[in-house]
Amino acid sequence: MGAWQSYRLRLKRRRWRIRAFRKRRDLRPVANRTSDIRGTDLLLFCTQRNEGVRLPYFLNYYRDMGVNHFFFVDNDSDDGSLDYLAKQPDVSVWTTRASYKRSRFGVDWMNWLLMKYGHGHWCLTVDPDELFLYPFCDTRPLRALTDWLDASSIKSFSAMLLDMYPKGPINQHTYLPGQNPLEIASWFDSGNYTISKNPMFGNLWIQGGPRARMFFADAPDMAPALNKVPLVKWDRRYAYVSSTHNLLPRGLNLVYDEWGGEKASGVLLHTKFLSTFNAKAEEELERRQHYGASREYLAYAEGAQADPDLWCKWSEKYINWRQLEILGLMSKGNWA
Repeated sequence: MGAWQSYRLRLKRRRWRIRAFRKRRDLRPVANRTSDIRGTDLLLFCTQRNEGVRLPYFLNYYRDMGVNHFFFVDNDSDDGSLDYLAKQPDVSVWTTRASYKRSRFGVDWMNWLLMKYGHGHWCLTVDPDELFLYPFCDTRPLRALTDWLDASSIKSFSAMLLDMYPKGPINQHTYLPGQNPLEIASWFDSGNYTISKNPMFGNLWIQGGPRARMFFADAPDMAPALNKVPLVKWDRRYAYVSSTHNLLPRGLNLVYDEWGGEKASGVLLHTKFLSTFNAKAEEELERRQHYGASREYLAYAEGAQADPDLWCKWSEKYINWRQLEILGLMSKGNWA
């Protein structure tokens, strides 16, 4: 990368940080328990709207993993989820009625909270429908991974977004509060993925899976990105650029090996396709608050009218992280 491009990226990062500082005025604290945070705590950051049905399992899943404190931005929920979060002893939550779109789809809000509270901590930034997996997660807590990353002088850890879905129509089984979503959405595409490299930010760009083949079959280049860098040893100088798909400084995106080896990586099990999907797609399409004039939710709404079955003869049923490593969707790298 040339000196001019490096300079431009530094300016971009400064711009995103200033923007996040300004957008802090969108947020009103509802429950601020950040005084309870210790220097070694593992933190999780999340933006949510009307995800009350998912939150009980989500919180317990990450508590069991070893997360010590949760940060939520609630974007004008009306399903009781804000009150639920405010009552949780390990949650700090802010609310806002400001535009999700004008906050760069929540990125400005997350960058502000990460800047203010995440400095020096390992921070996991995920959506309410994402379940993080990493090598040995069935036997080792998240802190074992972050300790290894610290010892290896690694500042960021990638995870591919893996769309999970049921066998049969999406609405066939009702998802209940507190239920493990993988009891219903237990299938995934083991192949059907394309990978390219972003020349500016240096991150990999992954597309494919059931959303590409079902909702974007006629325009695969428009399919959602599946590459993410959700786990970062945060520094207040950092900034996410586009969701958690990439961030600055640019070196934090180099989470892969170009010389024939493998770096350790994880997976985010994406449990969007439950019985709540159709109503959520219609709500978000009406709000028009998502990327690209909400074209993703327009495709969902059109496809959801037929109550689609995403399962196909090449679908794989999820077993554990080792299965995903064998399939090449994640790697333990040098972590043994």
